[in-house]
This record gives sequence, C-alpha cells and structure tokens, in this order.
Amino acid sequence: MPFQQQLILPAARSMKDFEKLLQLPYGYIVLLDSHISQLQSLVQLARTNGKQVLIHADLIEGLKNDEYAAEFLCQVIQPAGIMSTRAGVITKTKQNKLLAIQRLFLLDSGALQKNYALLRRTQPDYIEVLPGIMPDIITEVHRESGIPILAGGFIRTAEDVERALSAGATAVTTSNTALWKHFMK
Repeated sequence: MPFQQQLILPAARSMKDFEKLLQLPYGYIVLLDSHISQLQSLVQLARTNGKQVLIHADLIEGLKNDEYAAEFLCQVIQPAGIMSTRAGVITKTKQNKLLAIQRLFLLDSGALQKNYALLRRTQPDYIEVLPGIMPDIITEVHRESGIPILAGGFIRTAEDVERALSAGATAVTTSNTALWKHFMK
C-alpha cells in the first residue's frame, strides 16, 4: 500500500501548516498552494523529516500546468507523486513512474460521464473525487473505474471521513488540521 495505511493524507495550504506536518507522524503529505521557487527546498525538507510529498501541480504559482511542467516536477523536484486535473500532467507523471493522482471535480452527471472517458485514457494510480462528501459517487467511481479513490473537498468532520472510507475511499485528503490530529496513529 503506497500510503502506509494512512486514512488521512494531510494537505498543507500554508508554510505554517507544512511546518506542523513535519512534526506529525504521517508518512505521506500533500503540498497544495506553493511557489515554484520553494518546491525543491520544501520537498527536500520533508524527505529529511521522513515524509513523502504529493504535489498538487495545478496550485503551483509560477509554473504553467502542462506536460513540460510535469516533466520538470518529476525530473528535478522528484516528489513521491503529482496530483492534477490535467490529463497530460497525469500521463507524463506515469511515464516518469511517480504516483499519478487524477483529480475529478464532479459537478453533475455530465461531468461524471466525461471524467469516466478521461480515466480510461489516463489510467491514473489514484483518483481524487471532489467533493469527497458523496459516498454513493465514491462507490460508483471506484466500481466503474477499478482505480483506488481518495476523497477530498468539504471533508469537515470525522463522520465525513468515516463515510468516505466506508464508501470505498482508500484515504481522505484534507487541510483540516483538527482531522489530522484526530486520525493520527
């Protein structure tokens, strides 16, 4: 299991949160809002502290989110994995043998159907379903795709986490620091 049985993939939105995560016993962490000039040092600092970093490529300031950016992230920054809504980024990440996590924003039935077609093309290692508070959709996406699911977005309570996990999510991504502490091993 790549995430070492973590139920929570804590996601840092700020340097303060990133620093908190370095002190917590999570092996995998998600880096959300960041700047290209900070990435290499942040990933290295996390590694020094025994953490594997998943970078959200769509939220890096100063970096265009395309295949060239994905190649740069894979070859130079070398995180454990990359998250993105972009098919080309996911494809390039897989080619570089890093964990590729396709983010899906599920707004309605039409978006869900379009995303199934996208998943057949990209074949990511994981799918992050957003919002993650839709247990029936988590179950359906996992059943239809056969790809492990992460749930994210609007996860506010321990009960939200439990519902997502019961619906078949492998883990929950959250920037809610109270949930980080609640689900620590």
